Amino acid sequence: MPYMPVTESMFLIAETREQPMHVGGLQLFVPRAGQSATDLAEEIFTTFQECTDVQPLFRKRPASPVTILGNLAWSFDEDIDFEYHVRRTVLPRPGRVRELLRYVSLQHGALLDRFRPMWEVHVIEGLEDGRVALYTKVHHSLVDGVSALKLLQRTLTTDPDDRSGTAPWDPSLTRRRTKKPSTGVGLRSRIGAAVGVGGQIAGMIPATAKVALRGITDPDFISPGNGAPRTILDVAIGSARRFAAQQWPIERLRAVATDMQITLNDVVVAMCAGALRSYLIDQDALPDKPLIASVPVSMHTDSETVGNSITAIMVNLATDQPDPERRLATIVASTRTSKQVVRGLKPLQALALGAANFAPLAFATVPGFVQYTPPQFNIIISNVPGPSQHLYWNGARLEGVYPVSIPMEGLALNITVTSTVDHVNFGLIGARAQLPSLQRLLTHLDTALEELEKVAGIVG
Repeated sequence: MPYMPVTESMFLIAETREQPMHVGGLQLFVPRAGQSATDLAEEIFTTFQECTDVQPLFRKRPASPVTILGNLAWSFDEDIDFEYHVRRTVLPRPGRVRELLRYVSLQHGALLDRFRPMWEVHVIEGLEDGRVALYTKVHHSLVDGVSALKLLQRTLTTDPDDRSGTAPWDPSLTRRRTKKPSTGVGLRSRIGAAVGVGGQIAGMIPATAKVALRGITDPDFISPGNGAPRTILDVAIGSARRFAAQQWPIERLRAVATDMQITLNDVVVAMCAGALRSYLIDQDALPDKPLIASVPVSMHTDSETVGNSITAIMVNLATDQPDPERRLATIVASTRTSKQVVRGLKPLQALALGAANFAPLAFATVPGFVQYTPPQFNIIISNVPGPSQHLYWNGARLEGVYPVSIPMEGLALNITVTSTVDHVNFGLIGARAQLPSLQRLLTHLDTALEELEKVAGIVG
């Protein structure tokens, strides 16, 4: 039984009935020419059910016993119950996107079974527009959002005539050439790596002092502990979820970014800030102080594609500012400053900064903690890069990729965005009872983008 790192076990420790800790995704496929939606759904379902050779990631589950420190090791199931893990459903009529989002909302609030490998795949047909949907959910202890998207992309190809489509757990997708046995050079490399890690640990104290000083001297930098205003987003939540999703042409956001000489992610965060301001005004709940967002930053390397490896920066969303141009300027300054700080840290120190930013979440399930402790930040906004080319599964074109993330105690709303070759896909997941009319945020996002286009001088 392999040891379970704390970066994985913490997601199991944090999980409660009201706070499921799985990430998900909703993908939409257009059947190939001459193929019906029913035929495509049957093809996906049958292929997945018959792919019984399963890579280790999809056979993992927490091992017993569970100690006061949580789960300490992983176990691996040899036999997978595919009738349980791979499911097929037909949406009720009329099969609008509304029915699809309602189905995802209901499924995403249900816990994964810890006595089985912690993942599910739902093949969904019945959409009135003839597309087929794939909803997947995987426990966050197994993968983060970046890893989950890469697992999906491995099953796809840029060739519409390719018919080798398989399941995400097929070991053939991850097999690599076996490396030659290492010699003394490898040993020296490992010793050097150990010395490097030791040096990074020794540098933690001066790095911490550097971050703290930057927080005092630079008004654009938000350091751990600075705090955020209390809002309707920072409350205890129930287990019921509401999922909303929409896509926008990526060229619209790129045009704004190019004209303003900022990043695409700056535009995404500014859209979220404008939408949140409008939504909170609707609810008569806009605080005087600006909302603070935690923005995860991936630390994955090219050779590391699964697991959890993220840090986080804090961004001032300037929701107290009614002028969209000034709001954007504040967001850009805050983001750039935080990224400069992270770039000045060693990898281990950057991960530690992210852990410090996320630290309050570890206590969120303690009774009374959310109610009586000021929030460190109000919302998590993630941007996960997606495929940069059109992709296909057995000739069926991938048309939409919508992330479905995790609301938590004290964080009733999560916004995750995935960019693809033609679109930017927003996935909003929130606590159903605590955030009324969540779907209105989609309208506010559209309005926020129009405001940014006006700031950039782009005429629609």
